[in-house]
Amino acid sequence: MSPAELSPYQTFTREKWAELRADTPMTLAQAEIEHMRGLNEHLSMDEVEQIYLPMSRLLSLYVEATQSLFRATQEFLHAGKFKVPYIIGIGGSVAAGKSTTARVLKALLARWPNTPKVDLVTTDGFLFPNAVLEADGLMERKGFPESYDLPALLEFLTRIKAGDRSVPAPVYSHFTYDIVEGQHVVVDRPDILILEGLNVLQVGTMPRDGEAIPFVSDFFDFSIYLDADVKTVEKWYISRFLRLRSTAFRDPGSYFHRYAQLDDDAARETALSIWNRINLPNLVENVRPTRHRADLILKKGADHRIETVNLRKL
Repeated sequence: MSPAELSPYQTFTREKWAELRADTPMTLAQAEIEHMRGLNEHLSMDEVEQIYLPMSRLLSLYVEATQSLFRATQEFLHAGKFKVPYIIGIGGSVAAGKSTTARVLKALLARWPNTPKVDLVTTDGFLFPNAVLEADGLMERKGFPESYDLPALLEFLTRIKAGDRSVPAPVYSHFTYDIVEGQHVVVDRPDILILEGLNVLQVGTMPRDGEAIPFVSDFFDFSIYLDADVKTVEKWYISRFLRLRSTAFRDPGSYFHRYAQLDDDAARETALSIWNRINLPNLVENVRPTRHRADLILKKGADHRIETVNLRKL
C-alpha cells in the first residue's frame, strides 16, 4: 500500500476542500474579515469561502452529531439534562495564525442554528505570572509546557465539561506580557468553546504504572493544528516583530518598549535571537511533535494561504 493509503489522514488540495462548502452561505462581511486578520497575516474573502466555510460546515455536523449522542447517553444513564460545550482545540507555533483561525471559526460557528453561543479562550491566560516565572528562572522558557499553570487549566476544562455555570478563566495581556491581575473572562455553558494555544495537544511523559493522568487534549471533541515550514514561521515571526516595533512597542507602557528605537538591522537581529533562543526550541521540542495528534491539519504556504487540508479519517 502507498504511504497515502496508510496515512490516518485524508488529504485535500485547496480546490477540493473548497468544493465541500456546498451551499453554505457566506455570513461574514468584508469589514468583519479585515477586523479578524492578525498582524502581518493574509486573510481574504476567498480564504474564508474556500477554507473556513467548509470547515465550519463540517464542525457544525460534528457538533450536531455529538449533541445527539450526548442526549442519548444522558437518557441511558437517567442523568439530568444539561448542556455540555463542544470543545475545539487549536494549536501551532507562535506567529502561525492560531488567533486568526480561532476568531474566524468563532464568528462562523456562532451563525449556525445549532451553535448560537460560541466562546473563545486562549491558554495564555494560564501562564504563570511573570513574577513566578522570574522566581523559578523560567522567563526564557515562557510558552514551554512548564511555564503554564497546568492544574488550573485542567480544573477549568473539567468544570466546563461538567456543565458548570460561570467558569472563570484568567486574562493575559500581550501589551504588558503578563497576566492581568484580578481580571477574568467567564464561560457560561456555551454550545462551543474554542481553546487556542501553543501546547494544547502536548501530552508530556506517560506514566509507566498506567496511572490516569489527564491531558488538556483529553477534553477536546475536535482539534486543529496550524502548520507551516519552520523557516517560513521564522520569517513570519521576524516580520511581525518589525511591525510591532513601529506600533505597539512605541507605547511606553509596553513590555517591549525598549525595542521601539532599534533600527531595521538591530531589530531583525533581536527578533532572530528571541526566535532561536525561545520560540524555535519550543516549536521543535514541544509544539510540532504534536501535529499528528490533531483531527485537522491546515498546511500554510509562505503567504499564509492554506494550501492543503488533512482531515483525520473516522
